[in-house]
Amino acid sequence: MSDYATRVRAPGATSGEKVRRRVVDLVTGALGAAIVIALLVCAEWAVEVVDYVLPENLDQYGIRPHQVDGLSGILFAPFLHAGFGHLMANTVPLAILGFLAALRGLGRFVLASVIIIVVSGLGVWLVSPPGVTLGASGLVFGYFGYVVTRGLFDRHLLDIALGIGVAALYYSLIWGVLPGQPGISWQAHLFGLVGGVIAAWTLRRRRRAAALA
Repeated sequence: MSDYATRVRAPGATSGEKVRRRVVDLVTGALGAAIVIALLVCAEWAVEVVDYVLPENLDQYGIRPHQVDGLSGILFAPFLHAGFGHLMANTVPLAILGFLAALRGLGRFVLASVIIIVVSGLGVWLVSPPGVTLGASGLVFGYFGYVVTRGLFDRHLLDIALGIGVAALYYSLIWGVLPGQPGISWQAHLFGLVGGVIAAWTLRRRRRAAALA
């Protein structure tokens, strides 16, 4: 009898083992997300310090709309800021929303970041007036859109609850996608948000179709 019971239980993990694995996965994911976001924030600040120290103005490498040579700014703009005040305003929401976006997997986070940067940058390049656009706010709005909608596309209850919480805490961000704030690129905000939703849809976890008996 005991041999039979052992053979039946062996293939699967007990409920206690499953809980431990989930806790370990959660802790590991949180630690990895924290490290990646810390590196991202440090990179943002390092670039601004270099820009402050060097005689050359790095801000010129931001996005210059409608100019072919301004397309390269799509990659550089999220790491450039118009002074430390601008950077400080972006740092806290970038760290919080970036951490939440990275919790569900660093691979997906990197791909989501690339999608957000490209969509936000192209939107700015296409519809913004002449000038130079820079700053990490496109990423901030993108991570917001990604975290809020990811659970809906994945149909994951924990992510849905997290998205609701983020929407409740940062709902005021929505006003940033509207025109009317002088010196603020609403285009970067709007297309960053769109990029976040596109990333959540593109990177959703597809459920396997149930096997037919």
